[in-house]
Amino acid sequence: MQTALLLDPLYKKHDTGQGHPERADRYDAVTLALSHSGLLERMPRIQPRAATDDELALVHGRDYIELARNEILGGAEELSTGDTTVSRDSLMVALNAAGGVLNAVDRIFRDDSDCTNAFCAVRPPGHHASPNRGMGFCVFNSVAVAARYAQKKYGVERVLIADWDVHHGNGTQDVFYGDGSVLFFSTHQAPWYPGTGDASERGDGKGEGRIINRPFPADSGRKEIFGVFHHDLEKAAAEFRPDLVLISAGFDSRAGDPLGRFRLTDQDFRDLTHVMLTIAEKYANGRLVSLMEGGYSLNGLAAGVKAHVQELVGLAL
Repeated sequence: MQTALLLDPLYKKHDTGQGHPERADRYDAVTLALSHSGLLERMPRIQPRAATDDELALVHGRDYIELARNEILGGAEELSTGDTTVSRDSLMVALNAAGGVLNAVDRIFRDDSDCTNAFCAVRPPGHHASPNRGMGFCVFNSVAVAARYAQKKYGVERVLIADWDVHHGNGTQDVFYGDGSVLFFSTHQAPWYPGTGDASERGDGKGEGRIINRPFPADSGRKEIFGVFHHDLEKAAAEFRPDLVLISAGFDSRAGDPLGRFRLTDQDFRDLTHVMLTIAEKYANGRLVSLMEGGYSLNGLAAGVKAHVQELVGLAL
């Protein structure tokens, strides 16, 4: 079984302007890293497609979907709901980011599939987008849409979403806070943008205990982050027994990122990936989809993605 790859130059068309950290150069950095390492040529490819409004509405309010469409196509330079820079092509790109991830879900659930996991090098990121608000560079929450899509189309009962971005995935948490069918696990720097993700935020109603936040101070690294993935998440997953594993893979938690102060190394990303693969193998028939979120040092992003994908593929360093 192989690791499928979603990587397409259309993701460069989301133009955030000169000097913006979430820029098209990120796509080029990832592409070069995967090409130079020999990974690009050995991974089956997933094609992007535009998510439909009905698919987005599994997570987002239709009023917000229409607002985002009207503002972007109307020439806005930033969404009125938050700090998300956009250009005329940003709607097309954001739709193809979400829809491409849904194609990745389809790929690993196909009866004749040759792939059990996939990496989606999409932009813009998504984990800050809540049901009715785009913010933090995000338009639509692709990982949340993927979870709901898998539940609706494939009858998946329980989904694990793990988020190791340096910023808390507040949008993902908002979507599933009272749900119970999704276990959301996040490590993130605190205090830091967006100011959410306290350990006391544990879910509500059916979702009580299904939201697990592990905030850490600046300069935290392997001991703290890998430690809670290895102990807390593995324990929670054994109780929850997910049918599908999703990763919000943010590489701004790597040492040297300009928008974070964590100290993860490339080997740490390999080891975190191994934890996630082990959980997927135990409970989800290996089914795992990873989505690129943050990561704003081009060299750091390239190295982190390379390590992550090497572990997904099963290559030694």
